[in-house]
Amino acid sequence: MSSTAVPKRMALQRNLTAQSSVASSASVSPMESPRQSPSSTSLSSLASEQDAKNSEMIDTLGNQFELPNYTIKEIRNAIPAHCYERSAATGLYYVFRDMTLLGTTFYLFHNYVTAETVPNVYLRSGLWALYTVLQGLFGTGLWVLAHECGHQSFSTSKVLNDTVGWICHSLLLVPYFSWKISHGKHHKATGNLSRDMVWIPKTREQFASGLGKAVHEVSELMEETPIATFINLLSQQLFGWPMYIITNVTGHDNHERQPEGRGKGKKNGFFSGVNHFNPNSPLYEAKDAKLILLSDLGLALVGTGLYYLGNTYGWLNLLVWYGVPYLWVNHWLVAITYLQHTDPTLPHYQNEVWNFTRGAAATIDREFGFIGRQLLHGIIETHVLHHYVSTIPFYHADEATEAVKKVMGKHYRSDTALGSWGFIKAMWTNARMCQWIEPNTDAQGESKGVLFYRNRNGLGLAPAKLQKP
Repeated sequence: MSSTAVPKRMALQRNLTAQSSVASSASVSPMESPRQSPSSTSLSSLASEQDAKNSEMIDTLGNQFELPNYTIKEIRNAIPAHCYERSAATGLYYVFRDMTLLGTTFYLFHNYVTAETVPNVYLRSGLWALYTVLQGLFGTGLWVLAHECGHQSFSTSKVLNDTVGWICHSLLLVPYFSWKISHGKHHKATGNLSRDMVWIPKTREQFASGLGKAVHEVSELMEETPIATFINLLSQQLFGWPMYIITNVTGHDNHERQPEGRGKGKKNGFFSGVNHFNPNSPLYEAKDAKLILLSDLGLALVGTGLYYLGNTYGWLNLLVWYGVPYLWVNHWLVAITYLQHTDPTLPHYQNEVWNFTRGAAATIDREFGFIGRQLLHGIIETHVLHHYVSTIPFYHADEATEAVKKVMGKHYRSDTALGSWGFIKAMWTNARMCQWIEPNTDAQGESKGVLFYRNRNGLGLAPAKLQKP
């Protein structure tokens, strides 16, 4: 599998074709290549050479992009039947395992990393810092299992799935049913700029507006400093998750046009009612109210328990025992979802050219070694498959992914060459390269609705130069 390595600091030509020397992250299956795109065939046979050139879709790295042309039926048929089988016993075993890891780690540190056993304050502080990292990873694993419950891939029993999911997510201060409903809508509209519920990137207009600039000035902006990139990343990792559930940041802001019919005058932001706690939020239908309140009840119960622990054992102790690990869980959650849906090779679609097959392919698999595969249950390594068939349990996802690759061919995206280091490195790479999206210069027809990442840092394909109106 090839890597989405950042090219040299130069603006690539817009007329690059699929024969470009720039490395692509699209892995071509040796077993099967996809059929020629119907849209490409149509252009080559019916349009002039110039029209075809204008209709080329070029990603941030300069690779020619083609729209996926296989069907969801082909995807489903390629997956071995046993991969769809779900086992409650297996799911509960992993819940027990992750709970045991959390409990055992707390027991060992609480009893054996004390002033009496480790008198050196610096060593003791370092060990407790390690505790927060470990608990953050184990807590993220539990988060992933609750995520399985939300997709009904945990077992064949909906009652068991939702019970386990509600308990596990509530313990991590996640509103289970509220998240489950909005996350399901994300899966139904992945990559759709009008309807997706998570990680919708800024358009060129939105990016320019945030800097107080006109749209045509974006391509002339100076490079963003590394310190500014770092601050933006740090803010994203610390506050991304709570901002999402409180204000719907990174979700669509197109509420008036949604089928729930409750979005008139509603916009994302604080005190707008667009959040994951309000039964009247435009994210939900009226019939969801009881589930939203049940999610809130779970948070209230856990919050009450934490308040008791803080009063009884000290708030500083609670910060170390639970607060900092909670921040680590949020960090990994944001990092994982960000890198699943953000990459220089991935497109985003306007509603009129989007379909489910195209949207599900606008995701990417990465590699995080032992941590990803064992502690985080493969959520990083098999996300493309998960977007096509989300009811397949994680312990069958590797096999199902290999089957799906044969259908997707060159449309399957992965970035695994550098392993775990590549996962960490991609956060910085993407923050520098993937700043806003725009269609290719002179895009025609369907291509106008396919948008790719561009940036102000001189990395990859240069943004279009627009004339001052």
